[in-house]
Amino acid sequence: MFSGSRGGPIDPSVLTRAFEKLVRRIDLTATRLHDPRHFHATLLLQQGTNPKVVQERLGHSSFVITMDTYSHVTPGLQKQAAQDFALAMGKAKPRDN
Repeated sequence: MFSGSRGGPIDPSVLTRAFEKLVRRIDLTATRLHDPRHFHATLLLQQGTNPKVVQERLGHSSFVITMDTYSHVTPGLQKQAAQDFALAMGKAKPRDN
């Protein structure tokens, strides 16, 4: 939710139209207002940010909603977690970042 210059809420359609105008002006193809939010969450999870922190940043009511929505991010993180665990146990060499 965004507020206008007088402190009241901005109608979502006004915000959507302004965003669409910006997208056209800077020549981004097929970008929705929701896409930057999704990008933000995906990037944080890929960088290893604690999912609970991502949940709080997005304002999701539960951790489950966040992980159900962004579960496509976690498969690569499973391999990373296994490597990190092996490293902690002294069984592997550090990975290249």
